[in-house]
Order: sequence, then C-alpha cells, then structure tokens
Amino acid sequence: MSAGTKEKLLEGALTTLVEQGIAKTSARSIAAAAGVNQALVFYHFGSMDELLAAACRHGAEQRVARYRDRLQRIGTLAELLEFGREMHAQERQAGTVAILGQLLAGAQTHPRLAPATAAGLELWIVEIEKVLTRVLAASPLGEFTDPTGLARAVAASFVGLELYEGVDPGGAERALDALEQLAVLAAAVDELGPVAQRAVRHRLRRTARR
Repeated sequence: MSAGTKEKLLEGALTTLVEQGIAKTSARSIAAAAGVNQALVFYHFGSMDELLAAACRHGAEQRVARYRDRLQRIGTLAELLEFGREMHAQERQAGTVAILGQLLAGAQTHPRLAPATAAGLELWIVEIEKVLTRVLAASPLGEFTDPTGLARAVAASFVGLELYEGVDPGGAERALDALEQLAVLAAAVDELGPVAQRAVRHRLRRTARR
C-alpha cells in the first residue's frame, strides 16, 4: 500500500467535505481533490464509508496533536476557556468544524460513520478530561464534578457553539461570554479562605444529598 497515495486520499476527503459537503462527496470528487485515479479509493479503503471514517480519525489526530502541548500547560478553568476561544477561531478558519458537522450529519444515515466520528471526538474528550481533572483537583468544586462527563459536555458544547455561530454569530459570542462568567465564579470559590471553602463544601454536600 502506498502511504503517499493513502495520505492524499485522506486529505482529499477532508478537503471535499469542507468545500462540497457530504451530499456531494464521492469517490470521483475525492480522487479529483487528491489528484489520483478514483479506483484507488476502493483499492486502499474498500468503500467510501471506510475512507470517510479514516479521514475523520486522521483529521482529529492532526488537530489534537496541534494543541496537545498547550492543553498540558493549562492550569485553571479560565485558561481553558481562553484556549477554547482561540481554538474556536483557528478551527473555524481551518474548516475543521465544517468537516465535523458534515460527518455528524452523515452518521445519521450512514451508521458506519458513527463509530469513527465518535472516536474522533473521543480524542478531544480525552485531552479535555485531563485538563479538567487537573484544574478541579484542588477546587472545592472538584468533589462534586465528574471530569469524564464534564469533558463530554464541554466537547459537545464546543461543537454546538461552532455550528451555531454559522447562523447566529452574536448568540454564539454571548454563549462564550456566559461560560467565561462561570469561570470567574469558579475562580472566586477557589480564592476563598479555608473556613469559607469548608462552608461551601458542606453546603454542596447537603444539596447533593437531597
């Protein structure tokens, strides 16, 4: 198997999804974008679904690798949200959100795409969970949060905001502002003295038992 040709087809699939959408993505259009014979789509991947699934994983691996070092340096929720804003702008410009949107839509009618799309999202979720576990460990709120579930909520929110921005940029901006306000509240709790933090924990425990 030619690694070079396979790479061209993966990149061609990602480009075609951005430029033409999944409804117009075909072996012919991908091969044209890749500059190869369309028969090679089936030689290397067996089917269009397999190629799109591989492209999803390939694209996610590339983007996560791009940000991994930055994520490892994040120490607060505020820093995580600041990073989210920066990544939001960069990923929209790169067309990554358009690709994800197309794959999520395609997975509704092409079940074989669903596991690959979920696996691509999981790469992001794993990195976000590491950050949340780290930043919440010393917070009074850490005892009452599930980093694994919260990481999925963050990833889902990010995808939703990215897609929402396409129809209501102002609304998406307000949503990001609201998330930043929550980070300010969390920071304020972290800055409380030991007595106040114990009171917060006590109150949260009582609420959680109801």
